[in-house]
Parts: sequence; structure tokens; C-alpha cells
Amino acid sequence: MKRPILFFALLLAAVFTARSQSKLVPSNLDIGTALKQALEQGTGKSSDQLSAVDGFFGNAAIKILFPPEAQKAEQTLRKLGLNQLCDNVILSLNRAAEGAAKEAKPIFIDAIKQMTLDDVSHILLGDPDAATQYFKRTTTLQLTAKFKPVIQQSLDHAGATQYYTQAATAYNKVPFVKKINPDISDYVTQKAIEGLFFQIAKEELNIRQNISARSTPLMKTVFSFADKFKK
Repeated sequence: MKRPILFFALLLAAVFTARSQSKLVPSNLDIGTALKQALEQGTGKSSDQLSAVDGFFGNAAIKILFPPEAQKAEQTLRKLGLNQLCDNVILSLNRAAEGAAKEAKPIFIDAIKQMTLDDVSHILLGDPDAATQYFKRTTTLQLTAKFKPVIQQSLDHAGATQYYTQAATAYNKVPFVKKINPDISDYVTQKAIEGLFFQIAKEELNIRQNISARSTPLMKTVFSFADKFKK
């Protein structure tokens, strides 16, 4: 498969040739602007959806459950009749992630502003999740730094710290079990970021595949032109 930069060079050549024949062919500036509009739409919608009540808790694909190392503890606690405690833990973990998701918007907007021509080429003509991969490369560290204190505060506010500590303490009192760490903030931060990128990938694919998802005339023009060029 040819590299995206070569595809982009060919696309620009096609634009230059076709522009003399039609005023509807997008300019280089139009291409960059339309892509940034699409990225702002996709990341903004994802952040809004996940920061809403039940954004994580009501989405089975990204709902945050007990950490893998603590799932045996959950099973044991439920057998001991502590279902409500376990349910409270899961709900509060997801509420914490929902509280942090709203912090993502400005980080994504900054990453979009810093995009280069090469970034545009890789995203517009790349894989179906090329934009998502770009955001993973450029924003994960910032998202982690921004999410971690918000997650911790949200955990405390939602009662997750208390509930999970209670669950871990109750389990650790069971004879002959491997003790679990009652600190949950790192795990929730990681899962919140993974959930955010999962949702962004869905929005990206929707924009690429569905004309109706392209919310501006410029997005419709540029992506339709790119669709024809990639065939």
C-alpha cells in the first residue's frame, strides 16, 4: 500500500487539475479546514456523550467494571451477600469517568490546531481510525495528566474511593485470599481514556462512511471528493 503522503500528493495534483474544470473542487485550505471540522465534531460529540450521566455506566462497550485482579474479589463479596456494595463500586467508578470526560475537549482542540500538512494527509487518506490513532499519539500523556486529579476528585465525590476501599478491606479479611490494592484511581483513569478513544473511533468511522454525519457543506464536499479519489 502506498504511503499516505504519496496519496495526498496525488490528491493535490487531482485538485489542481480538476479545479480548472469545476469551481466545486475543494482548495488545499478547504481540505485542511474540513478535516479539522470533522475532528472537532467527532471529539466534541464523544466528550459530550461520555460526560453525560450514564455516558460510561450505560454503555456496555466501555462500562468500567472491577479491575481484573479484583474480579475474583467481587465474586467472593457477592457470594457473601455484599451485592449492593459491589454495585455501588461499579456505579461510582463510572460516575468518576463521566466527570473527567468533559476535561478532554480543550486537549483535543489544541492537538487539532497543531496538525501539520503531513498529519492531514495521513488522516484524510489513511486507515478508518487514522484520526483516533493521531489523537492517541498526541494527547494520551496530556489526557492522563489532566484526568488523574479529576478522576481522583470524582472518585472521592462519587464515593468510589470509600466504596472500593470498603470492598477491598472486606475481601482482604477473607482467610487465605490474595490481597488486593485498595487504590483505584490509576485504573479508572486508564479505562476512562480507553473509553474516550473507543467512542472517538466510532464517530470517526461514522463521518467517513455516512454522508449524513458530515455536518457542514465543506465537510460533505471534501470527504466526498476524497471518497472518490480513494476508490
